[in-house]
Amino acid sequence: MRYGFAIDQRTCIGCHACTVACKTEHEIPVGQFRTWVKYVDQGEFPSSTRDFSVMRCNHCTDAPCVSICPTKSLFKRDDGIVDFDSERCIGCKSCMQGCPYDAIYIDEDTHTAAKCNFCAHRIDQDLEPACVVVCPTHSIWVGDLDDPSSGISQLVNSNPVTVRAPEQQTGPNVFYLGADRATLDPLAAPASNGYLYSTPDSHRAEVAADLPVDPVTKAHTTLNTAHPRPWGWRVTTYLWAKGFGGGALLVAALARFLGIDLGVVGSIVAPALGVIGVGVTGLLLVVDLKRPDRFYYLFTKPNWRSWLVLGSYVLLGFGAIAGLWLLGGILRAAGVVSSVDGLLDVLAVLAVPASALVAGYTGFLFGQAEGRDLWQSPLLFWHLIVQAVMVGAGALAIAALIAGTGTAGNELIARCLLIATVLHVVMLLLEFGGRHATAQAAAAAHMVVRGRYAPLFWTGGVALAAVAAALAAPGWNGAAAVPVLLSGLAVQVALLAYESVFVRAGQDVPLS
Repeated sequence: MRYGFAIDQRTCIGCHACTVACKTEHEIPVGQFRTWVKYVDQGEFPSSTRDFSVMRCNHCTDAPCVSICPTKSLFKRDDGIVDFDSERCIGCKSCMQGCPYDAIYIDEDTHTAAKCNFCAHRIDQDLEPACVVVCPTHSIWVGDLDDPSSGISQLVNSNPVTVRAPEQQTGPNVFYLGADRATLDPLAAPASNGYLYSTPDSHRAEVAADLPVDPVTKAHTTLNTAHPRPWGWRVTTYLWAKGFGGGALLVAALARFLGIDLGVVGSIVAPALGVIGVGVTGLLLVVDLKRPDRFYYLFTKPNWRSWLVLGSYVLLGFGAIAGLWLLGGILRAAGVVSSVDGLLDVLAVLAVPASALVAGYTGFLFGQAEGRDLWQSPLLFWHLIVQAVMVGAGALAIAALIAGTGTAGNELIARCLLIATVLHVVMLLLEFGGRHATAQAAAAAHMVVRGRYAPLFWTGGVALAAVAAALAAPGWNGAAAVPVLLSGLAVQVALLAYESVFVRAGQDVPLS
């Protein structure tokens, strides 16, 4: 059984009855919507047209929101309906990143995720969804798509239909008849400067300036809903924090493998940075939740397919390794024990995969955010590890000038810093200078390299990193400690600048 919608845009009159019925049925807060009508105008007066499109959750066969949800708050019923349990939701907003259709929002009253759930409570009583009942032109059809005798199956199978974002391969179960492409493709009709009955939200208006307008159709959206970015500065800072923590411990582990004594920088500072980095990361993740009081659901109600859950255990494991390393270093420095070399050797072996995962697991998490094509780069996991070594070595370079590590230690830190920074710049140019697999990724990359984020990207993200590499170069042979220190400071700023651009641009491409 597979419930679905068919929306006949040939007969839809854009009356918003479905929107009003949905809001009434579910007591949706003002300004938020589970179902809404999008308007797109094309041409110029007097030869202009207006098309409508009813937008909502697509109840995907392969629903990305279900996979990424860390607490199984979003789930797929046996009848194909994608429903949600607000009592399990922690408000992480990851489902909003996974959905390619802008269908999910955070309810202002409950601070939990919500969306169209097919009026499942009505379906269970053999009733039709509220939107179907009130539609004056019978433009909304529902039923079992797997039943060839159902009305919706006969309608869909006997008429040409389209779906939204078919390239995402989610198997959407909302089919459109007679819908104009410009209403279904959000890149085909950027937001107008002024909507019919309101002003576009500032986010949509700003993004529209970076999207091209079709010179023939001149299509532009004249009515839509607001969809602000779910993730902001906390996620940007979290990427940097776990990066310098993981990178610092990774460099310290490398020093032990090479037999290089970093002194207190290796035994205390590096693991301390690891503990601080993972602690700040955890704090930022909890604070960013809309329901932080439920953070422990990650461990008590886990969805083992979600990288938010797996990442939480990666952070715990890394924190334990870094904490034991720090404890061993403190005990030796305090004279409680004469040697902890055996312990540190074992921890160094464990630190390599733990550091790589703590830095790179976000690549897998962002990979589950299927609504954000810019984040789907196959280089992302490796790039995150390179970034971690860059800022981790940079942090150790600052500590080395204060605490001292010897010539060999200075050389290792400077070389790690230089190599990682050069690789970071090269990978940036590869990621943003080449071709992109989808129009959405290309639009986001355009915003980065030529659009609204270009000044920060080229100056803060690229040029500053290149300067940092130049400052680190003299330290290859253990000389020029002060320039290496400046390089260590510069890479922190450069990474924060780049991550700010990367996180925002990925969320700026409209999905509805």
